[in-house]
Amino acid sequence: MLQPAKVKYRKMHRGSRAGLATRGNTVAFGEYGLQAMERCWMDTKQIEAARVAINRYMKRRGKVWIRVFPHKSFTKKPLETRMGKGKGPLESWVAVIRPANVLFEVDGVTEAIARECMRLAATKLPIRTRFIGRHKIS
Repeated sequence: MLQPAKVKYRKMHRGSRAGLATRGNTVAFGEYGLQAMERCWMDTKQIEAARVAINRYMKRRGKVWIRVFPHKSFTKKPLETRMGKGKGPLESWVAVIRPANVLFEVDGVTEAIARECMRLAATKLPIRTRFIGRHKIS
């Protein structure tokens, strides 16, 4: 699973998910991409499931770029725990996704293959997404 190698502080504030993505919102490495249309916290397991779906469909053709990384930790208190007693233990790592973020990119395959592998990846994700090309949006 994806997670940072080292962080200064383990427990983080919740932060803000407002606004649109101003960086990482264009296809930069490959020819085709998968762009988020909603905001969410994307878990490491969701990113990994989408990556596996893309790689399985593409077999050994082409190249895949993962454009998001789970830098943010989130905590969760155990079930049936009373209020107070401090912040809970670290639960998982998440990537903060804003609308317009490009999540994955592929290159070296036809548009039909890229479209299908992005469709398979999108079913693994908790948000609506759209398929985009480097030169055109569809």
